Amino acid sequence: MKINKLGFSDLHLSEIGFGAWAVGGGGYAFGWGHQDDDQSIASIHKALDLGVNWIDTAAIYGLGHSEEVVGKAINGIRDEVIIATKCSAVWDEKRIVSSSLKADNVISECEKSLKRMNIDCIDLYQIHSPSDEKHIEDGWNAIYQLIKDGKVRYGGVSNFKVSHFERIQSTNPIASSQPPYSILRRNGENDGTFDFCEKNKIGIVAYSPMQAGLLTGSFDMSRVADDDWRKGAKEYKEPNLGINLDFVEELREIANHYNKTVAQLAIAWVLRDDRVTSAIIGTRNPKQIEQTVGGAGWKIEQDDLDQIDSLLVGRIEKIKAQNGYVHPS
Repeated sequence: MKINKLGFSDLHLSEIGFGAWAVGGGGYAFGWGHQDDDQSIASIHKALDLGVNWIDTAAIYGLGHSEEVVGKAINGIRDEVIIATKCSAVWDEKRIVSSSLKADNVISECEKSLKRMNIDCIDLYQIHSPSDEKHIEDGWNAIYQLIKDGKVRYGGVSNFKVSHFERIQSTNPIASSQPPYSILRRNGENDGTFDFCEKNKIGIVAYSPMQAGLLTGSFDMSRVADDDWRKGAKEYKEPNLGINLDFVEELREIANHYNKTVAQLAIAWVLRDDRVTSAIIGTRNPKQIEQTVGGAGWKIEQDDLDQIDSLLVGRIEKIKAQNGYVHPS
């Protein structure tokens, strides 16, 4: 698998990363329903066998459980894996999620993450979101203190806009940005964040390239657990769901040209942009990662890229005609 240098850092990431959001399981606002830990660990090991060399998790995934699972999976092979996790999303005893970027909280979160994963240093420590606007600088400075203390190698951000980048880049450089990016969600192309990252040597690690399952080509709402966050999301409800699945069937015709699945097409589409260092692929069992790694290592021809754009315009018009809702893009 191709290995890419992450921005200005000396981290070299496989162009597909293992996303550990879903392996955190359910029981909180952003959960995915029940997940078998043994399957999660087997998935991580299979990904590593297939050339994936980094794992992206977060303290909030499963309210700490994802990090615990990752820790078990990398036990004995820590030096072979690049570990990225995130801070700022916190929870209380009632499992209610909020955000805090106060310096003391960031440092405390880091200590807890290190303990859950049973490691001494986090390779990439990211601010999960800039929701705590007041304390963005405080949180970022705390990450750099953790770097000085040897507990973190590099600092990154997730879900940041250009205005957020500008607030911290001048004080301490940002190694990476983790935005949502898929055929259906192209914010970074249009809001200036990709351009900012390119100019400032900030690596881009894109999450949800398969749009949380919609672009896998095998999505079935009947298999989604009651406590899965997608139950409440507009793109998974009618009439949007039907329109989205029709769009996927149109993509399938293009994927067939390459003898690829829709999921592989969706991943290759994200990786077509040279500014993207790696695409983070959420995986819940070994068979899934065996398929999705096939999204790397090939190119979509320009005529087909143009056709995808044309199909997307049609999808948006259908959604507008139905209810005026347009997925953020």
